[in-house]
Amino acid sequence: MNELDKQDYDIAARDFRWELPARYNIGVDVCDVWARRDPDRLAILRRLPGGGSERISYGALREASDRFALALKRLGIRKGDRVAILLPQSPAVVIAHLAVAKLGAISLPLAVLFGPDALSFRLRDSGAKAVLLDESGLAKLGEIEARLPDLETVISVDGAGGGALDFHSLIAGATGDLAPVASTPDDPAMMIYTSGTTGQPKGAVHGHRVVLGHIPGLHFAHPGLGQPDDVMWTPADWAWAGGLLNVLLPSLALGVPVVAGLHAKFSVDEVLGLLWDFKVRNAFLPPTALRMLQAAHRPGQVYRTHLRSIMSAGETLGPGTYGWAEAAFGFPVNELYGQTECNLVLGSCHELGVSRPGAIGKPVPGHRVAVVDEEGRESPTDEIGEIAVRAPDPVMFLGYWGNATATAAKYRDGWLMTGDKARRDTDGYVHFVGRGDDIITSAGYRIGPGEIEDCLMRHAAVAMAAVVGMPDTLRTEIVKAFVVLKPGFAASDAMTADLQLFVRERLSAHEYPRVIAYVDALPLTSSGKIIRRALRELD
Repeated sequence: MNELDKQDYDIAARDFRWELPARYNIGVDVCDVWARRDPDRLAILRRLPGGGSERISYGALREASDRFALALKRLGIRKGDRVAILLPQSPAVVIAHLAVAKLGAISLPLAVLFGPDALSFRLRDSGAKAVLLDESGLAKLGEIEARLPDLETVISVDGAGGGALDFHSLIAGATGDLAPVASTPDDPAMMIYTSGTTGQPKGAVHGHRVVLGHIPGLHFAHPGLGQPDDVMWTPADWAWAGGLLNVLLPSLALGVPVVAGLHAKFSVDEVLGLLWDFKVRNAFLPPTALRMLQAAHRPGQVYRTHLRSIMSAGETLGPGTYGWAEAAFGFPVNELYGQTECNLVLGSCHELGVSRPGAIGKPVPGHRVAVVDEEGRESPTDEIGEIAVRAPDPVMFLGYWGNATATAAKYRDGWLMTGDKARRDTDGYVHFVGRGDDIITSAGYRIGPGEIEDCLMRHAAVAMAAVVGMPDTLRTEIVKAFVVLKPGFAASDAMTADLQLFVRERLSAHEYPRVIAYVDALPLTSSGKIIRRALRELD
């Protein structure tokens, strides 16, 4: 199950078989197995704030996570309790996830970009009993702690104070031997809240099996992952499914070191410096990150890196950025698809001959995925339908926390319905069109925003772009674009006309943006996705 070494995609997809063990614990498999085999093996590479780096072995991770688990147990954390983790990329995040899993508790990753209201909802809704944070998180917590009756323990990595216990002192003072809970693959291990682009976020609960479920997708995106010089990195917050499950936990489970760094605002120079300094060989770069690199790229420039594989997911990449990235890095980006509830189920793998500009790809071996119509039947070729994933599936969530109604509504006739629209071409490639609520209906046409955004991004003046539907009495909706211009370019009627013509000539007359608004920045979730709801509210 851990190797996709077939040279033919159809053979790999046909022959793949899941083999889940009767007992499986994330903390044991991700860390302890390697610590017993090779305790000095490198696990985490950390960039230090003042320069230099820190190297942390699997043996050190095992000892620290065992001690933190013992400390949490003494503080009253038991099987099934929720423990929140509100930290930037750092070894403490890894230690916490491992410790919580070993206790049979449920980790609750929270993005450091969340404000007090977002944190309040998630901590209250989940009934979190403890939270691990830093000084910044402690300040936010101070504004909302009175609203959190279930929260009993606050632990800070920056030392005791303000009602918080000191993380490092807890680890140093813990003694005894830890016997990790003998969990099953289906026991709950973590809760990741959905992005909340529509309505209140929901807590998607995943079992310990979720790490095993991500391994095929990781191998699909990074064939041969686990080579002696492989090193993994992503700018994505480890609180997001993309950072935690596309990178951190499954990479460590495969024995691949992960780089922790870059908490500050995304900087092209810093990204390129980190990739080079840490000899990163494998990266997960969301489309937003790639487009930022693209916007700063000089024509003819080839990036000097050690990279041999790049995965991208979270939004559609688009043929323009796909082609740019191949030219800039010297190899194609492997695009994958999933969502918080069911991740890395579709993808591209150019080494297996599954790669096409503008397409997500095909089902990752081990997952059954279809594009279906409103009746649940497979949609005809090139007809827009909804992406559906056949249940059961090891990567599929257990359900929404405290919301059986929403959980049931997510399924139909044995399929998990993603809500995302796509079409399948004659060769079996799935082309992402957009979320169901992002589809624009104009004069009878159904228009996905991704293709228009990709086209706008190819214009020399555009740094970032997002597209939504704007109500129109004649056409039902018209296309409206929100554009961030590059330095040196200014908003004007002439610029608007030029951008409209640019899209009209490259796509079609019904897809060009009839309205263009110029903004300084786009609203993004903590995972880097465009919050289209916020843009619609600007109308």
